Amino acid sequence: MQKIAIRKVTLNEIGKLQEISRQTFYDAFSAENTEDDMNKYLEEGLSAEKLTSELNDIGSEFYFATLGECVIGYLKINFGQSQTELKGSQSLEIERIYVLKEYQGKKVGQLLFDKAIGIALQKNFDYVWLGVWEKNLRAIKFYQMNGFVEFDKHVFKLGNDEQIDTMMKLMLNDVDKTKKEV
Repeated sequence: MQKIAIRKVTLNEIGKLQEISRQTFYDAFSAENTEDDMNKYLEEGLSAEKLTSELNDIGSEFYFATLGECVIGYLKINFGQSQTELKGSQSLEIERIYVLKEYQGKKVGQLLFDKAIGIALQKNFDYVWLGVWEKNLRAIKFYQMNGFVEFDKHVFKLGNDEQIDTMMKLMLNDVDKTKKEV
């Protein structure tokens, strides 16, 4: 059986990044949102231009989870002024962890999560934070199982719909330091 690999996304892979971004976002949220709101977000929030800009940002990093040549998931992290909300110098934001639906439940999300935590530990950040849609109970449970606690809420705009995200935080002094391997 092939092993899942986690590797940094390069600029010449923007097409693959856009494809997996759109597919996983659509699969995760289309059932509970209007087609117009989904289409608007996919066109604006996950356009090749926007993803290229994010990939070129020195405060953001993308990682693919691959199985052989197949991209099966991805991670986006931000630090410093590139964070979407909390812009502290001692934090890392997990902005996105998405996995193709046929690979969910196979520890791919955990591997991507562990990569983010390893980077945060390596950079000696104090905490990791994220926002997750309040209706995405599966993701909230995943983060709680990994030690995150709720600390606030914020608005995430999907198309024309203002939705509420639960903001969660993990203090890294509570994390097993052996995860420092990245």
